[in-house]
Amino acid sequence: MVRALVRGLISKSLSVAGKWQQQQLRRLNIHEYQGSDLMAKYGINVPKGVAAGSVEEIQKAIKDVFPQEKELVVKSQILAGGRGLGTFKSGLKGGVHIVKVDEIEGIAGKMLGQILVTKQTGPQGKIVSKVYLCEKLSLVNEMYFAITLDRTTAGPLIIACRKGGTSIEDLAEKFPDMIIKVPIDVFKGITDEDAAKVVDGLVPKHVDRNDCIEQVKKLYKLFCECDCTLLEINPIAETSDNQPVAADAKLNFDDNAAYRQKDIFTLRDSSQEDPREVAAAKADLNYIGLDGEIGCMVNGAGLAMATMDIIKLHGGTPANFLDVGGNASEDQVVEAFKILTSDEKVKAILVNIFGGIMKCDVLASGIVNAAKQHHNV
Repeated sequence: MVRALVRGLISKSLSVAGKWQQQQLRRLNIHEYQGSDLMAKYGINVPKGVAAGSVEEIQKAIKDVFPQEKELVVKSQILAGGRGLGTFKSGLKGGVHIVKVDEIEGIAGKMLGQILVTKQTGPQGKIVSKVYLCEKLSLVNEMYFAITLDRTTAGPLIIACRKGGTSIEDLAEKFPDMIIKVPIDVFKGITDEDAAKVVDGLVPKHVDRNDCIEQVKKLYKLFCECDCTLLEINPIAETSDNQPVAADAKLNFDDNAAYRQKDIFTLRDSSQEDPREVAAAKADLNYIGLDGEIGCMVNGAGLAMATMDIIKLHGGTPANFLDVGGNASEDQVVEAFKILTSDEKVKAILVNIFGGIMKCDVLASGIVNAAKQHHNV
């Protein structure tokens, strides 16, 4: 799944799109099973599936949802792409398996509670708290589909490729002529002509063209009505019985829309996020974890970036980006120091505050209180 934000594909250079980068997520990222459920509500064809977080839930799902199935697809659920090619720290290869029903408990049991490492998680990996059990479909054609936001056209952009099921970055490098991009006028919305361009670019072989056009329009409706920043399906496929199906679901949502997408934002899985960033968000602080050893507490994004550059220029490495803003309270300063010192790699903290933005006496009091409350400050 994430696969690198498709924004990397929109840019002229694709070289960093597939690389893992540690960065703050300013968008809600949900699991595949949650995305599939949302797509189904919009009339989009998805495989029958159910998420399970324990062996008991797996047994119940097989009995109630898949009583006639002989094989199922078992997918590890983490908020990162490359699961199929990932490796568990326990040694199990692959986070996605096609398994006979009587072997599902054994395979799923080896996934649940274990850490899966993919090219997008970084070496620390992510813990698998749920698996997604899906019906096994006979796919005769796999394609790629995504909708994202494009700064160049200042609106939604549909990206499609008649080949799919693998890294879109690799496909774009090997088959650049297969990638099509259809910008959508945000004021007019998607037209039949726009949807037809996408479908014709996908080159479906067996499914009805009009059905595909309607599926594309439904996907665009979901993207807009749910305030998505990314909707990616890899693969979007054709089944042996000539049906289009979204065999994957990767959805991100604009954090600024949380107030009107309350149901969707209840799906946030903070256990998959950097705990420091979760704590910073609760304290209304802007924090991004990096890999250096000098913690930074600054106010103003520009000054924060300049401070990090100066550290690097003089041979140091910043451990974070932390902007406390202009109205931080003493309690927020204390929380900021708590977050900074929770990073075991931090050996020193540099405070660089512009007094024209924030009251330095408040900052000083916060630092003193932090030292009193936390002995490692």
